[in-house]
Amino acid sequence: MHLDQRRRRLLQAGALATLATALPGFARTPDLDATSTAEDATAGLDLRGRTIVVTGCTSGIGQETMRVLALRGAHVIGTARSRATGEAACAGIEGRATPVVLDLADFDSVVAASDAIRALDLPVDALVCNAGVVLDDLEQVRGIEKTFVVNHLGHYLLVRRLLDRVTVAPQGRVVVLGSGDERNAPPGGIQFDDLSGASWDARYAHSKLANGLFSLELSRRLAGTRAASNCVSPGHTRSNILRNVGNRYRDDARSVQQGAATPCWLAASSAASGINGGFYRDFAPAQQSDMQRDTMMAARLWSVSESLVRGWLPA
Repeated sequence: MHLDQRRRRLLQAGALATLATALPGFARTPDLDATSTAEDATAGLDLRGRTIVVTGCTSGIGQETMRVLALRGAHVIGTARSRATGEAACAGIEGRATPVVLDLADFDSVVAASDAIRALDLPVDALVCNAGVVLDDLEQVRGIEKTFVVNHLGHYLLVRRLLDRVTVAPQGRVVVLGSGDERNAPPGGIQFDDLSGASWDARYAHSKLANGLFSLELSRRLAGTRAASNCVSPGHTRSNILRNVGNRYRDDARSVQQGAATPCWLAASSAASGINGGFYRDFAPAQQSDMQRDTMMAARLWSVSESLVRGWLPA
């Protein structure tokens, strides 16, 4: 390793250590690292009595998150775009899992899914916003770029409709899957003046920046409650998310067992208790762009998102 590379790594490590000490409740589990699996991250946990919602349960990180949390005793509500695939995914794991149909691109479907979850009349101990899509070409939903709709706006609406169920839980948690790719969002960050996507690229990065900003603003709104919101980068994971772009994974892509590890840890581990407003990777605070730390942009995104889904929010 060259001297300048070694110096950069030491500086990065120092910056992350400083960030860690600034986060309330931060306590990295010593035995967990980038090679740990979701089973490693939840070893010894007894989640009986907890209800956890996981979106996108039919494959990849969502499926592994559901499997491991149910294995530890949680009642997992797994969402899927069709009844058949959701039932198959839930039937294929050990433990208790209930399928709910959810199409994040269809706001009526988001309402129906949230109503079905609310009908269980249970606190939601964790809501893991995992489902996502990557698209090569520009697609739109109601005139809005589709990746933004699926990855951010549908989850924003779902969280808003279930938030009171999260806040009544003893330690309700919202876990939003983001990505280090957020730093590659279009210049200026969220493209408020053209959410159609017609004038810009980097659609996935744009949606991941939205995920991080949404989690940040939600954490601010949850301050003083028993609930918390955190964003997590699972790392470059070989799942099914790149199915629309030719499954172009790097050789160093991690397994879904590794990709699901930190999301499971944030959703259920006592070691993550008290953490609010963080951006995590491999059980520790991760570097993020200035845009994703922009509290004004986060507040504006919340307001704009609210206006876009107002007709589907509770009265």
